[in-house]
Amino acid sequence: MTVPGLFGLEGELISLRIRVDPKHLEDLLEALALLDFPVNPQLYHRPGQVTVEFPAYSARVREVGDAIRNHGFNPESLEVRGVI
Repeated sequence: MTVPGLFGLEGELISLRIRVDPKHLEDLLEALALLDFPVNPQLYHRPGQVTVEFPAYSARVREVGDAIRNHGFNPESLEVRGVI
């Protein structure tokens, strides 16, 4: 059984995830704060790593990738997952 996604004017609602070293967390959050849409990230802390996860519409994936690349992060570290 396939579960339908949630769609809006900017595409499907998805979950974006970026893993980062704790010492670079502030830089990542600053990059996300510059996006043209509100980001309310969940932070998951593990030894030596923080996972930053937040919802966005699929049309925004490139914008997020560009923002993190412009702040020195690898855009390939951006994971895209379905919300449901």
